[in-house]
Amino acid sequence: MISVQDLRVTFNGIDAVSGVTFAVAEGASFGIVGESGSGKSTVLRALVGLNNDWTGRMTIAGRALSPKRGRDFFRRVQMVFQDPYGSLHPRQTIDRALSEPLLVHGIPDIDRRIRLALSEVALPATARFRYPHQLSGGQRQRVAIARALMCEPEVLLLDEPTSALDVSVQAEVLNLLADLQDRRKLTYVMVSHNLAVVAHLCPTIGVMQAGEMVEMLSAEDLRSGHIRHKHTADLRRLSTELEEA
Repeated sequence: MISVQDLRVTFNGIDAVSGVTFAVAEGASFGIVGESGSGKSTVLRALVGLNNDWTGRMTIAGRALSPKRGRDFFRRVQMVFQDPYGSLHPRQTIDRALSEPLLVHGIPDIDRRIRLALSEVALPATARFRYPHQLSGGQRQRVAIARALMCEPEVLLLDEPTSALDVSVQAEVLNLLADLQDRRKLTYVMVSHNLAVVAHLCPTIGVMQAGEMVEMLSAEDLRSGHIRHKHTADLRRLSTELEEA
């Protein structure tokens, strides 16, 4: 479903992403982990069309991507951002946020689709006419996920989707994403600095450092410590120390 070959993204002459290559099968999940500034979110932004200054080759379902994306691309590929409050307009109701993608793409039956979307992400019908500040952080992220799914995409790009949430809510959102993937046969690429979060959802993980993907390994190998690159070992050790603290 997704192929990225020798992706390079440069800002002011500096390589933010340098020669990244990976592929994701249809219905599978691929995780990218790394420290802040490692380039992991830049990969997603290039994939979804928010950064046009890239070289290399990227394809979705076998179709090569150009810097400028058509409307059909955004029906097929959607992104869920890190901060659910920042990605929702504070003066628009949840109803407006969910209906907007349908209006843009000319998709009918808006009322039924919104009611179904709220149910699918386990939000009460009463949330429909509330504003973002009237919802909890976990509820806002569920709205953001529902909005990304309104046009029935095949691919979701997840940019730190749980990092702004309490630990108690993170597992709920991850389980929701897993259920939605199974139900809709979605393909995921998820980036995070949290190894445990990525390993929960993604069986295959790429590790980034200074713009390069320095190692690719299975979630099982990550858990068991079967690691080749020093940076991956450092991230795993730091993650374990934080969990123990």
